[in-house]
Amino acid sequence: MESLLFWTFAVITLAGGVGVVVARNPVNGAMALVGSFFSLAGLFLLLDAQLIAALQVLVYAGAIMVLFLFVIMLLNLGPRDLGPPRFGVGKGIGVLAVAATVTTLLKVVLPLGRGSPVPINASFGTVESVGRVLYQQYALPFEVVSLLLLTAIVAAVVVAKGRI
Repeated sequence: MESLLFWTFAVITLAGGVGVVVARNPVNGAMALVGSFFSLAGLFLLLDAQLIAALQVLVYAGAIMVLFLFVIMLLNLGPRDLGPPRFGVGKGIGVLAVAATVTTLLKVVLPLGRGSPVPINASFGTVESVGRVLYQQYALPFEVVSLLLLTAIVAAVVVAKGRI
């Protein structure tokens, strides 16, 4: 069952990536990216990395995609603005670059599957283990980052508002 889920999520991820690149409409491309993000979260769950899967859904599929869609809607591009599809030398070079990258990745990844898996701790990647490390060992940097983000939010509001 795990193998079936892996291949299902892998195919959805790849199809979403191809959909992002091929889509003429930016909103359709963004929706394909959302599907790819959700299937990546499923792959992370199969790897027992619950925290990374949750962050994938919350941060990328949630916040980042809302930002992308906001920018796309703000641009208000119509079919005439996108222009006709063009095929040229650049796309041919891109196809060759993709083929070279896939070939190189296959040469590297295929021999890796022959070794024995490395044992990991059962609590690796869980919310509890990451939270324990974050709040015990890295409490000060965590608070500094939160103050930096708060300052950025206040500055963005001041710049956007003009006058308070």
